[in-house]
Amino acid sequence: MNSMRALVYTGTREVEYRDADFPSPGPGEALVKIDAVGICGSDMHAYHGHDARRVPPMILGHEATGIVEHGRLRGKRVTMNPIAFCGYCEYCLSGRQNLCANRTMIGMSRPGAFAQYLTIPEQSLIELPDDMDPVAAALTEPTATALHAVHRAMRVSERPLAEARAMVIGAGSIGLLIALLLKHYGCRDILIGDTNALRRQTATEADCGEVFDPSASTPDENHYDLVFDAVGAVATRKTAIDSIRPGGVIVHVGLLQGDGDFNVRKLTLAEVTFIGVYTYSQTDLKAAAQALYTGALGPLNWVSTQPLSEGSAAFQALHDGSTPSAKIVLIP
Repeated sequence: MNSMRALVYTGTREVEYRDADFPSPGPGEALVKIDAVGICGSDMHAYHGHDARRVPPMILGHEATGIVEHGRLRGKRVTMNPIAFCGYCEYCLSGRQNLCANRTMIGMSRPGAFAQYLTIPEQSLIELPDDMDPVAAALTEPTATALHAVHRAMRVSERPLAEARAMVIGAGSIGLLIALLLKHYGCRDILIGDTNALRRQTATEADCGEVFDPSASTPDENHYDLVFDAVGAVATRKTAIDSIRPGGVIVHVGLLQGDGDFNVRKLTLAEVTFIGVYTYSQTDLKAAAQALYTGALGPLNWVSTQPLSEGSAAFQALHDGSTPSAKIVLIP
């Protein structure tokens, strides 16, 4: 087999379903037949031309699951850590592979999962139960991102989650998963906001907290013990800082805008802990997969699927904000 079908990012707001070279695994790599792959916010950043690290033409996609066709886990269902880590730098040796000094990444510095097949280092694979639903399995990566954020907050919070007032800004998949995990871990006071009416409706149906429209109402100032910014815009950072109470914790997850004003004076005078979080560890991925497999996060009715061949329409719907789905999973 010399070629396969793939969804290729070809330029700003352009993805094309076309033939691509069939990947050949190198030493220590596995060949995985992709069963399902989610569209991530970082894929949308590339689609909008806002990510200089992702240079077209490129096969994007990293929230994937599939069956190993070549490698040590041949015949097994797997998900994957899209970060190809070296395994020997100080970060890898301390279990923080997400900060690996020598990392590469599928869908960024090497071909991604919006394709029928991909190759990936075998050490990046996470074995899954054979009977795990592929759509749920494809949510492992974003769930691990949310889980990593919640765990970082739990380590530094002065009070347990059951006693905390939490706010989540952004009801996309990461924000929704953060809210669902907070609820799962016992947080009873959760506010989740999004400016998109369809996403607010989806969050309401997911039953993960009170839902509000940030463009129509302002959260109480100095009120929340924990604030998770799953957007990462100038406006959402301001909301996070305004809303956090003295001694509280802000967890910054989104990467929409990297510049802009930042009220460091309040963070200092109010002893607010500000945590930047990036992706996850191998342990986070395994815990996320287990949570999804056991149904700990409830029904996944906020996820929709489309054929990979219709990926262009899926990207357009996410761009337009015309889909109520917090996550679109593509099926090759």
